[in-house]
Amino acid sequence: MRDFPSCFGENGVQVADSSSSNNHNTSRTAQNLVTCIYQCRLRSRTCLITVTWSRNLMGQGLSVGIDDSSNQCLCKVDIKPWLFSKRRGSKSLEAYSSKIDIYWDFSSAKFGSGPEPVDGYYVGIVVDRQMILLLGDMRKEAFKKTSASPASSNAVCIARREHIFGKKLFTTKARFCNDGQVHDLVIECDTVGVNDPCLIVRVDSKTVMQVKRLRWKFRGNHTILVDGLAVEVFWDVHNWLFGTSPGNAVFMFKTCLSAEKLWSGQPQSDPSALQWSFSQRFSDSKSQGLGFSLMLYAWKNE
Repeated sequence: MRDFPSCFGENGVQVADSSSSNNHNTSRTAQNLVTCIYQCRLRSRTCLITVTWSRNLMGQGLSVGIDDSSNQCLCKVDIKPWLFSKRRGSKSLEAYSSKIDIYWDFSSAKFGSGPEPVDGYYVGIVVDRQMILLLGDMRKEAFKKTSASPASSNAVCIARREHIFGKKLFTTKARFCNDGQVHDLVIECDTVGVNDPCLIVRVDSKTVMQVKRLRWKFRGNHTILVDGLAVEVFWDVHNWLFGTSPGNAVFMFKTCLSAEKLWSGQPQSDPSALQWSFSQRFSDSKSQGLGFSLMLYAWKNE
């Protein structure tokens, strides 16, 4: 199983190249993928659970994989409930001499514009009869079906990657800490027929960041505050401004749990500031337990 940061590209600041394509249909396919990583404890070992939601012409899909701390795949299961009419079911696996059961029920699931269900579903991961990860709103049904007890230590979401589309506005929802509030996140940037584009980031309709003279500052970083947490915002909009084909910008929102961990080696919005790759920044935060990272690929509609 591939490590999550590798999905971000390994080409330094040219992160956008890892998701860009000369074929607009490819970018449309990319929109139908959302990947989340959860950190958990399995037999006193730190493990990562990767959950990927997908949607294509064949139907909805779900992939669940469990890696150890060295990114070696312990087990993985691919669920395509609509393709095979298995809207509910289970799968048993084994890792570290522990029995791992994955349960799902999408029979009443409702969907929005993305590949993730909005409500009416559950996905539960049970290890040794303890529910270490439960997704969805059907909690009672999940515990009844699995006969599992709540785990003493639940899995924590440490990263999320998704694709968003728009012409001027790009919207999503974000939770910057595990038990925190869900916020409306809006990225605004009009590059069509504008001599001096401006990049604006809003959280719950409040402007938290504004970058003028974007053609000179197409890559940079800035720190904002959300729920009292310092959140580093990195951006790379090179493809929006200078690309010859429909491409994407890349945004990363990374929480920092202490001021000492804030990266401040270069002035705000300096294009040379992103000396590390986005994937390296993500890897560092994951290994050091610094918080949560949200990676957004923003595609402009034609």
